[in-house]
Amino acid sequence: MTADPLNSTGRSAVEVRRSARRRRTVSAYREGDRTIVLIPARMSAEEEARWVRVMLEKLAAQESRRRLGDEDLAERAAQLSEQYLDGHACPASVRWVTNQNTRWGSCTPAEGSIRLSHRLQGMPEYVIDYVLLHELAHLLVPGHGPRFWRLLEAYPRTERARGFLEGVVAAERLPHRSADSGQPED
Repeated sequence: MTADPLNSTGRSAVEVRRSARRRRTVSAYREGDRTIVLIPARMSAEEEARWVRVMLEKLAAQESRRRLGDEDLAERAAQLSEQYLDGHACPASVRWVTNQNTRWGSCTPAEGSIRLSHRLQGMPEYVIDYVLLHELAHLLVPGHGPRFWRLLEAYPRTERARGFLEGVVAAERLPHRSADSGQPED
């Protein structure tokens, strides 16, 4: 296991897992705030470093293609409103913001504005859709009463998305561990 302090993706660590069963292929994926790179056990340290760079670049390229801009977000909001709310929720603006670190999203019904936290970027689409739909529902029902939750029942991944977000929050509360020692960092 190795950590890459020069990780340019904004993630906190890279973990390399070597496998004797893996012969030629290298793969990588995100796991919370870590990037896991799987390589053959026989690779040299130099090859490992090269492959880690290659895989980080590939993942970053994939994620940048997947990230929605503000216009894409507004378009997605219109689609979700039509599909799940019979088109009744019509926001005046939908945008990403960087000043929401304790909320996933917010809505100002009087202005018709929806803001999603930048922390959602890179999360699975169904999670972003859930948060967006949650805020769209607030355009119709301001609070979190039974009427509000009935609106979200139509979205089939509500519970899964809520579980994902709860997992992210729980992971953020865990002590950070050093990749080398397994001990909590100061």
